[in-house]
Amino acid sequence: MSSRFPGFPAETISFFRGLARNNNRDWFQPRKPIFDEKVKQPMRELVEALNGAMKSFAPEYATDPEKAIYRIYRDTRFSKDKTPYKTHIAASFYRRGTGPHKYGGYYLQVSHKEVAVGGGVYMPEPAVLLAIRQHIAEHHEEFRKILAAKPVRKLLGEMQGDQLARVPKGFCSTDPAADLLRFKYFILYVELPPDLATSPLLYGEILQRFRTMKPFLDFLTAPQRKASVPPHAAW
Repeated sequence: MSSRFPGFPAETISFFRGLARNNNRDWFQPRKPIFDEKVKQPMRELVEALNGAMKSFAPEYATDPEKAIYRIYRDTRFSKDKTPYKTHIAASFYRRGTGPHKYGGYYLQVSHKEVAVGGGVYMPEPAVLLAIRQHIAEHHEEFRKILAAKPVRKLLGEMQGDQLARVPKGFCSTDPAADLLRFKYFILYVELPPDLATSPLLYGEILQRFRTMKPFLDFLTAPQRKASVPPHAAW
C-alpha cells in the first residue's frame, strides 16, 4: 500500500524520550517549538491522510485534526501523578455529531515506547451501555463471528475491556451471551513496535486496522445509529 504519510521524523521519538526523563515545565517550554513542528504537525498530517482514506469506508468518522488530536497537557486535578505532560501524542476519530468516547470511534497513539491502534466504545454512559448489551444479547452469534474473523484476530487480537464479576442486572446468568454481557466497555487495541512510527509503513498499518475494525464498530453503534434516524428516513 503506497503511503500518504512518510512517517514521523526521528525528532518525534527523541522528544518523547527526553520528555519522559524531564517531565516538567522548565524542560518543555523552551522545546515547545520542537513539539509543534516535529510532533503535533506530523500528527496533524497523519490524521488528514487517514481522514481522506476513511471517506471510502467510514466517512462518518472523519474528524477535524484540531478536534481529533489530544492535548499534550495532562489533567492532574484528581491524580497522584502530578507530571504535567503526556509522554505520547494521540488522536481519536469519532462519529460526526457525537464526541470522543461517547458512542465509539477509532484511536491511535504514538510514543517512544509503542504505536497503539484501537477502536470501539470506551466507558459508555449507562443508557448507551444498556443498549449495546441488549443488542449483543439479541445478536450474539453475529458479534462472535465478527470477533472471531481471521483479520480481526491477526491484526487486533481479542476484545478488551473491564468486566463485571456477574452478568449485569436485567440479564439472565444462563443467557448464551453472558460472557459478552459482563463487559463494561468494548475495545480492540494493539500495541506495535515504536520504530514503526518513523516508517512510511505506519500509515498503511493503521489504515489496515481501521478497515478491519469497521464491522466491530458498526455492530456496537447499531443501536445509536438506529435511534438517531428519523422514522421517515428509515423507509
